[in-house]
Amino acid sequence: MNKRFGFLRILLVLITITIGTRLFFVQIIEHDEWAKKAEAQHSLENTLLAKRGNIYMMDGDEPVEAVMNETVYTVIVDPMIVNKEEVKKTVTEYAGDFVTANWDDVFVDKKLRYFVVARNVPRTNAKKIEEAGLVGVWMQQGTKRVYPEGELASGLLGFVNSDGEGQYGVEGAFNEQLAGKNGLLRAVKDINGIALSIGDENVLIPAEDGENVVLSIDKNVQFFVEKTLAEKLAAVNYDKARASAIVIDPNSGKILAVANLPNYDPANYGMVKDATDYVNYAFEEAYEPASVCKTFTFATAIDTGAMTPDTTYVNYGYTTVDDTIIRNAYEGMLGNITMRIALNYSLNSGSTQALRLIGGDPNNINSAGMETLYKYYHDNFGFGQVTGVELSETNGYVPAPDSGYAMELTYANMTFGQGVSISLIQLASAFSSLINGGKYYTPTILAGKMNGDVFEKSESEVAPVRQTISEEASATMRDMIYGTRTVRRLYGIDKPGYYIGGKTGTGQVVIQRPDGTWGYSEPTGETTATYIGFGGAEGELPEYVIAVRIWGEGYHFDGGDDALPMFDKISSFMLDYLKIKPKE
Repeated sequence: MNKRFGFLRILLVLITITIGTRLFFVQIIEHDEWAKKAEAQHSLENTLLAKRGNIYMMDGDEPVEAVMNETVYTVIVDPMIVNKEEVKKTVTEYAGDFVTANWDDVFVDKKLRYFVVARNVPRTNAKKIEEAGLVGVWMQQGTKRVYPEGELASGLLGFVNSDGEGQYGVEGAFNEQLAGKNGLLRAVKDINGIALSIGDENVLIPAEDGENVVLSIDKNVQFFVEKTLAEKLAAVNYDKARASAIVIDPNSGKILAVANLPNYDPANYGMVKDATDYVNYAFEEAYEPASVCKTFTFATAIDTGAMTPDTTYVNYGYTTVDDTIIRNAYEGMLGNITMRIALNYSLNSGSTQALRLIGGDPNNINSAGMETLYKYYHDNFGFGQVTGVELSETNGYVPAPDSGYAMELTYANMTFGQGVSISLIQLASAFSSLINGGKYYTPTILAGKMNGDVFEKSESEVAPVRQTISEEASATMRDMIYGTRTVRRLYGIDKPGYYIGGKTGTGQVVIQRPDGTWGYSEPTGETTATYIGFGGAEGELPEYVIAVRIWGEGYHFDGGDDALPMFDKISSFMLDYLKIKPKE
C-alpha cells in the first residue's frame, strides 16, 4: 500500500511539473503567439474596399457616365465543412457561367479552408445562393466595370482586369486616381461575427473612393467619328485594315474624339485576337505621314522669310538630290509655277525647293537649311517627342542633320513626310498651331472631375506652351491650306460661308521584299493614307481640326480617295454639331 501511495505521489509530482512547465511556456515563452491566436478568436479584421471612380464623357456641355461599377460577388467555400454535392449543385445552378473553379480541384486538399469557386456573380444570383443556407459557403462583395456605351472609344478607355487593375488607355493611365485606397476595420466581435463597439484595439480606417474622371471626349462626336470610320472599313471589305481619327479644338488642345477601329468590347477584353487590338494607334504608333508634312515645310520657309506663297520655281515634274531623282505624284503643272500651286498639287519638287530656299541657296540643299528644318520639326512642332497628353504615347523620330550619310536626300524626303515618323496626336497638335495663330497647346483628354453631382472643370484658361510660327505666318498658311480645297468648293462639297482647308498624305511604307531585303513599297503598293484639315466660319479662327488615317498590311490606300472623304463627312457633322454659323 505504501508503495502504491509513493508511486501516486511521484506521478502527481511529475504531472504537476509537466503542467507547470507547459504553463510557463504558454504564459511566458509563447505568450505573444498565444495572445495573437486568442485575439484572432474574438477579433474581426476586414479590408474595406474602395469604390473605383467612374469615367465620364461629355454630352455637349453635360458629363455623362461612360464607365461605371456594378455590384458583384465572389463565392467562396470551406472545403472541410461543406456538403460537396449540395454545394456543387447549388452554386452551378445559380452562378452558371460565373463559376471559375474546377470542382474536382476544390476538394483535393482536405485541409484547405478557403477556395474561390465563382467570380463576378450578379446580385440576384448571389442572393439565391445565400438563401440556400449552405454551410461553409460565403460571399464577398465587390464591383465589376460596366461600359454602357459598349465598344465606343474602347481603344481610348482601356479596361480593368480580373485583379481590379486598370489596363491600357484611361483605365491604365489613371489607375491610381480611379482605384482610390482601401480601408481597414479591426474590432472585437461577438459569437456571430458581428463587430462590437468596445475594445481598445478597435481600428477603423475608412476607404477612400477613387476620383470620378471627366474626359473632354464628346460622346456624340466620338460616335459619329467611329461610325464614319466603320463605314469606310466595311466598304473596303478588308479584314486587316485599320483606321484612326482625332478631333481636337485647335484653340485649347482639348480632344473631342479619339477613334481606333476595329474596336473591342472592354467588358469582354479577353475575346480579342491579340494584344495589338488594345493599342491606341492614334497616340501609340508613329508612322511616316507623307505629304501632310509639306504644310510644315512650307510654314518653316514662310516663317523664316525664305519664301512667300507667290515665290516661283521651275517645275520639271521631278527634282534631283544627290544624283537621286525625286518625282512628283502629279505629272502636270510643268514650267514656272508658284509655291502656292506646288502645295495645291502636292508637288515633291515644291517642298524640296522650299528646303533649298530655307538654306538660302535656291539650287542646293545645305546644312543651314537642314538645321533650320530640324529645329522647326523637332523643337517648334514637337515631332520626335511626346506631346504631354495624359495617356501613353510614342516619341516618333526625326533624324538630326548629322545623324547619318546622304542627309541631303533624307531631308529632301522629310519635306514630304518620308524618313520622319510621327503619331497622329503629334500631327493634330502641331497642325493646330499652323492655323490658330502659331500657338502650340498641350493636347488633353481631361475636362475635369465629378465631385458628387458637381462637375468641377479643369482650368478654364489654357495657355499655349510655345509659339511655333508667327501670327502672320500662320495667317498665310491658313490661306494656303484653305486653297487646297478649291475644287471641293467648286463642286459644292464644302458648304458656302465656311472656311475649310486641309492636306492629303499618301505614304509608302517600309516592307520586306521577296528577296529578303527591306525598302519602301512601290508607289502603287502598300501605303498609308492621311488627311488633316480644319473648319470654321469665314473670317474666324478655325474651331476644329480633324486628322484621319487609314492603313492595312498589303493594301493601297490613297489620301485623296480614302482619307479625304472621311474628313468631309466628319467636318460637315462638326459644322452642324457645333452650330457654326456660315458667313452670309
